[in-house]
This record gives sequence, structure tokens and C-alpha cells, in this order.
Amino acid sequence: MRVVSLVPSLTEAVAVTAPGVLVGVTDWCTHPADPGEVVRIGGTKNPDVDAVAGLCPDLVIANEEENRGPDLDALRAAGLDVLVTEIRTLDQAFAELDRVLAACGVRSRPAWLDAAEAAWGAVSTDGPPRTAVVPIWRRPWMVLGRDTFAGDLLARLGVRNVYAAHPERYPRIPLDELRAAGPDLVVLPDEPYRFTPDDGPEAFPGAAVALVDGRHLTWYGPSLAEAPRVLRAALR
Repeated sequence: MRVVSLVPSLTEAVAVTAPGVLVGVTDWCTHPADPGEVVRIGGTKNPDVDAVAGLCPDLVIANEEENRGPDLDALRAAGLDVLVTEIRTLDQAFAELDRVLAACGVRSRPAWLDAAEAAWGAVSTDGPPRTAVVPIWRRPWMVLGRDTFAGDLLARLGVRNVYAAHPERYPRIPLDELRAAGPDLVVLPDEPYRFTPDDGPEAFPGAAVALVDGRHLTWYGPSLAEAPRVLRAALR
């Protein structure tokens, strides 16, 4: 198999499960740090279609949220087989990971995927859920809205997204409205916007703020096995 991955978390899943299969990945594919002999083919939103086609992959892995429709259409027009995943819940993530790995020629389920399901299956919540706003960008401020993978993970950990019923999946909300929502917690991941102790918390004076690892909150791959523990610690 020759596989190009346009999705960072799926790159990690394939790299650790089927070494040597990947021939092309995006510039944002950071895990594993050394994916082997692969070609960088641009970003998730602007892949170099000609470079991907030049690698003659058997399969291109994509995601309906991470990648743009016109790019995927161009890859198909170049005669490439494109597998597009849709992952908006944890259960979808497990199902799609099984599908992707099988399409990459993996014959047996990897131990890390079983461990991830077991880790999340053991999650329980104590007490009433806490409410949270979850910014993912600033200038302008954008937050998690309805129907998101990260929102599903937080809900399983007892954190209810204030904007979970918003008509949009990633709505733009003015800062004064975010403050007025009065959440129990403000959750600030380090991706896609890199919130840090010096960039983000100051916008919510007096609020309880949790800085979380975006890879554990938004990636679907091997990091899911340790995500409940890591996220719980950050949310405390």
C-alpha cells in the first residue's frame, strides 16, 4: 500500500499501526515526530494536488471537516481513491479508525485502539456537569458549537458546552457575550489557536480556566488511549 494522509491524527494512527505505508503527509502532521520517508505535500486546507498525484498513492485519507471539498474533488479528478471520514463523536471515531486502518491493509485491530475504547468505557462522572465555553480561536473569537468531536469528549468527562445547541458548529461569539454566559469553566486548547498561559486566560478575568492539550481534545488516534486521564487532570 501507498497512502497519503491529509489528516494529522489519522497520520499518527496509520504511522504507528502500519509503518512504511505512508508516502505523503501534510505540513501539520506532527506525530510521530519522524514519520519516516514521506513527502510533505502542503497544508490540510491547501494540499499540493499535483504533488499528491505524483506519489501515485493507492489511497488518500481525508476528513470532511479538516479538508476542503474542491481539493478532494481535484484529487478524485486526478484518478485517486479518496477515503473521506466523518468524525463528530467518539463512537464515530472508533468506527472510522477501524475503517481507515482496514483500508490501509491492516489485518488485525491494534492494541492502542482497544486500549482507547477501554479507557473511555471506564470513564464516569461525579456530581452534576460543569458548564464551559470552549474557544478555539480569537480575533475573532470562535467557540465549539453543536455536533463536535471535542464537545462529545468533554460531555463524557462531565463538562457541558454552553453552545452545544448553537445552530453553527463553530460560531463566532463576541467576547462580552462569552463572559456573560457565566460558565463554570473556560476551556482553552492549544490548537487550532495556540492558547497559552499568557494568551487567552487574561480575556476571562476571575473565571476558572483550563488550558488543555489540543491533541488529546481534538485528535482521533493513539492519543485517545491517554486522553481521559490527561484531560481530567487539566480540567481539574
